[in-house]
Amino acid sequence: VQLQASGGGLAEPGGALRLSCAASGGTLDSYTISWFRQAPGKEREWVSTIRHGAKVTYYTDSVKGRFTISRDSHTAYLQMNSLKPEDTAIYYCARGRPALGSITDEQVYYSWGQGTLVTVSS
Repeated sequence: VQLQASGGGLAEPGGALRLSCAASGGTLDSYTISWFRQAPGKEREWVSTIRHGAKVTYYTDSVKGRFTISRDSHTAYLQMNSLKPEDTAIYYCARGRPALGSITDEQVYYSWGQGTLVTVSS
């Protein structure tokens, strides 16, 4: 299953964007999907996860209450509201079957989307 991330762009502070992570060659049903991001000059960091099955969601503290992760069989989404300049980054989606304690570990994911750039600036 290959992933294709899209939806990035330029938004003003306080604005919104919705990222998509589309699957090809299969469905996302049996996989946990996570979003990571890499800001300029920084290491990639975990942002959010939605588990397969019960679809339980998790968020890093800096995006709680602003970002919402969701999914269907073929696409995962990251709705980003109340954007801040510090949200500027390349956003990547990833699929895997990590244990709950490993969802932030990049090494446990099987495949990644190519990344989509989000720029928050006035």
